[in-house]
Amino acid sequence: MLYTLESLYSYEEEIKKSRFLALAGPVESPESALDFVAKHSVASATHNCWAYRIGDTYRFNDDGEPGGTAGRPMLQAIEGQQCDQVVVLVIRWFGGIKLGSGGLVRAYGGVAAQCLRLAPKIPIVNRTILQCHCPFADMALIRSKFGTYDVDVAAEEFDAQGVAWRLALPVEQAEAFSRLFIDLTRGQGRIDQ
Repeated sequence: MLYTLESLYSYEEEIKKSRFLALAGPVESPESALDFVAKHSVASATHNCWAYRIGDTYRFNDDGEPGGTAGRPMLQAIEGQQCDQVVVLVIRWFGGIKLGSGGLVRAYGGVAAQCLRLAPKIPIVNRTILQCHCPFADMALIRSKFGTYDVDVAAEEFDAQGVAWRLALPVEQAEAFSRLFIDLTRGQGRIDQ
């Protein structure tokens, strides 16, 4: 199962006199990830390195650190913590001691991983949409089952015969809910995926 973050989270650590501040947050698109980076970057810092993953889309930036020593380890931290729809920005203030390539990989990857490890997470649930029409007589009974199947009503319209719903629910619940819907409406309801 993949997770995203509930909200912005930060973690700070000092490594060989360099200060590392990791900021992580939930994002829905590459544009929102880049906006997050632009909003939270610190111009006076030595480096503002970042990485994000949104489904199959990912990107990272070393911001002047040697290639592959900052952004890629941060992306690996995102993947290692089973996160998706997440951006991580690690801001570094150089403290005068060079860390070397291995030290930079451990520092950036470690700070990003620790930030994500401590951040409150929520599971990402893949949802599908069902279009349903239910007779008035069965409406209350069907609605009483929404909680059991984690159903959200995306739209609701009434007509002379009943209610037309646009329902969002977890993909793995769709088939079972569809069967229940047909059974409870005694075949009078219509449901389309």
